[in-house]
Amino acid sequence: MIGNKNECVVLLHGLARSSRSFSAMETALNEAGYHVVNVNYPSRKQTIERLAENYVTKAIEECRLVQPKRIHFVTHSMGGILVRYYLANHSLDNLGHVVMLSPPNQGSEVVDKLAGFPGFYAFNGPAGQQLGTSAKSLPNKLGPVDYSVGVITGNRSINLMLSRFIPGDDDGKVSVERAKVAGMSDYLVVPHTHPMIMSSTDVIFQTINYLQNGKFFRKNTIQKEQAS
Repeated sequence: MIGNKNECVVLLHGLARSSRSFSAMETALNEAGYHVVNVNYPSRKQTIERLAENYVTKAIEECRLVQPKRIHFVTHSMGGILVRYYLANHSLDNLGHVVMLSPPNQGSEVVDKLAGFPGFYAFNGPAGQQLGTSAKSLPNKLGPVDYSVGVITGNRSINLMLSRFIPGDDDGKVSVERAKVAGMSDYLVVPHTHPMIMSSTDVIFQTINYLQNGKFFRKNTIQKEQAS
C-alpha cells in the first residue's frame, strides 16, 4: 500500500506498557505508507491529564513537522483515554480517524476491586486509579466522542482471576461492553486478549482499513455489495 505519506499516525500504548508493544503495528503502518510517531510515555508516573497534555501534545507537534494532511491515532487500553481527554480539551483541525484497541472507555471493574490495595498503586501509579467504573471516574466524565472512532476489543482472557471481577465477556482487563463509547462510528469484537490484541495480524489489518475508510472490513458486507 502506498499514498499515505502525507498522513501521520500517533501510536499510544497502554498502562504499564511501552512503545515496544506497538512494534508490529508500527512496522505495518510504515509499510502502508504512513508517517508514524510511536510514543513512549511514563504511564505509571503521572495522571491521565498530565500524560495527555505532555505526551499527546508532543506527538502532534512531531507529526506537524511533516505537514500531514491528516493526523490519526491508534491506541491501546489507557492510550485511548489519553486521546479522549486531549480531544475533549483541544481542537485538531486535521484530525483523521481514531482506532482504540481494548479501551476502558467506561472504566474497568478490575480497578474498582483492586485500586485500594497498595500493590495496585505501586504498579499502576496515579493514572491506574482513574480508570474505575463510577460516574466520577475520568473515562465516564469525558462524555461522548464527536469524531471518527473505531473500537476493537477482545473477548478472550489469559487472566481468569481478573476476569472473575468483570461481568460478561472480557479480555482479562476490560469488558466487551465497557470498551464502547457513545458516539463511536464502528465497533468490532475479536477473539484476542488484552495484552496481545495490538500485535494480532487481523487487528492490524482492521486498523489500517479503518484509517483508510473510516470503517472496519466485513466480508458479508462486501459479498452483499458484489451481489447487488
